[in-house]
Amino acid sequence: MKKIIFSSLTMLTAVFFTGCSSTESSFDEQDGLSSFNKDSLAQHIITLASDEFQGRRPFTVGETKTVEYLTQTLKNMGVEPGNGNEYFQKVPMVEITPTCDPTMKIQSAKGNFVLKNMDDYVIWTENTDSVISLNNDEVVFAGFGVVAPEYNWNDYAGLDVKDKVVLVMVNDPGFSSGDTTMFKGAEMTYYGRWTYKFEEAARQGAKACLIVHNEKAASYPFSVVQNSWGKSQQHLDTRGSKEYRCPVEGWITEAAAKKLLNTIGNGESLLANANQKGFKPMALNLKVSTSMKVKAVFNESKNVIGKITGTKRPDEYIIYTAHWDHFGIGKPDAKGDSIYNGALDNASGTAAILEVARAFKSLKNKPERSIVFLFVTGEEQGLLGSAYYAQNPVYAIDKTVANLNIDVINNFGPTKDVSIAGGEGQSDLEDYLKKELESKGRYIAPEAHPEAGHYFRSDHFSFAKVGVPALTTGSGVDEIPQGKEYGKKQQEAYTEHFYHQTTDEYDATTWKLEGGLEDTILLFQIGKRLASETTFPQWKEGSEFKALRKK
Repeated sequence: MKKIIFSSLTMLTAVFFTGCSSTESSFDEQDGLSSFNKDSLAQHIITLASDEFQGRRPFTVGETKTVEYLTQTLKNMGVEPGNGNEYFQKVPMVEITPTCDPTMKIQSAKGNFVLKNMDDYVIWTENTDSVISLNNDEVVFAGFGVVAPEYNWNDYAGLDVKDKVVLVMVNDPGFSSGDTTMFKGAEMTYYGRWTYKFEEAARQGAKACLIVHNEKAASYPFSVVQNSWGKSQQHLDTRGSKEYRCPVEGWITEAAAKKLLNTIGNGESLLANANQKGFKPMALNLKVSTSMKVKAVFNESKNVIGKITGTKRPDEYIIYTAHWDHFGIGKPDAKGDSIYNGALDNASGTAAILEVARAFKSLKNKPERSIVFLFVTGEEQGLLGSAYYAQNPVYAIDKTVANLNIDVINNFGPTKDVSIAGGEGQSDLEDYLKKELESKGRYIAPEAHPEAGHYFRSDHFSFAKVGVPALTTGSGVDEIPQGKEYGKKQQEAYTEHFYHQTTDEYDATTWKLEGGLEDTILLFQIGKRLASETTFPQWKEGSEFKALRKK
């Protein structure tokens, strides 16, 4: 296969970072770059996203084929097993299949009506009881469902929601109000993430939590909710845990939520009022009834792990991650296609990490720190594989230098810019990236959709939650030579027509992987530099994860 070496790479110059080790004798800017190969990258994507791999859903034939492919590829490269003598880490999980009633019955002072399952709402459970029901349970509106002392905000103040149904809004007040002084303004905090909404409702003792969907606030259409949650869901096996979760969790369309709110006077205005300081949550004088039958199947999935042992500091680790899983086989689309191939999401990121592994194996100057390649399961089900690894690490967390994560690569051509999930201001890894970009005449662009909460939506977040500096880069939009508007249209088209849909397939006629490969090389260079140093990157002042690293 023809080797691809970008002309920009020949212009690289060594960059020394403030605060980094002065001993970088093993660092060679050009070392390993010639191993990167666009055709090899494409072939990995083609294989992993093929119909034969059936959408790579955990517990299926698709998982078996994927794990075998990744393991054999690592072996062929000469990458060591990353978990003792094995290339995998078992991840105990449970697959829960709810069979829901077709409707949700609503009783109100203005009369009774029904909402339709899947059309008006989508619900599920992590509870393994055989039947879960709402029986004339009260509904309360709790604004954004946020308890944030540092922002002097408590949507549950004075509200008793124990054993009740909580209706909350997605995102947080800063985004919805447009007030840049509230929370982080347009940038989503973790308080705005749907996972937080369910966690907080559980802490408050609610029986159910329904999040009001809004496409701009959620950053994706309701069809993504239907495709992602309207079927069997996988979760970590938490048998024996005493942690409480709401028996019923779900989303409700904004139109359906307004129908509920309008059963009281000026009820719809509550959505706007919830953005204001001093908002008071309230009961809606509604009762809801519905039920679901639950089938639970306990099983094990696998994280795949490979390692290159460091020559001088083998007990210090730089971990590259990508999730290998997608949604498997689901409901046929209009063309009869039922396989969610997940070519970009995330066969592309998985393939990119394989290219990084091959590049590290090709180094003349072998890495002084150990390099770990971790392909995690269950990301599409809620970052399950990475969360399990973070809770059950193969390598000591306090010896883990950094996590570099790839979740979807650029497939529309090289760009001048690169985005960072969560924007700048989290850790020193951003400074490493900035230096690499500047040496190539590129730059870090402001995150296109800070309201989307991308920092909390990929596997690097599991490492951040245990204090490890973690970085996920995203595609830029300043495409060469067609510019920003072209790049924005490409990203918008992906979200609308391909994201979490059966249409996410490899297309040799339209895909241009040069940009994706350039961006992958950035993370390789960062990891290579970290491997030659003795210091650890740190969280920046103001990061909510800084205290965790110290701990």
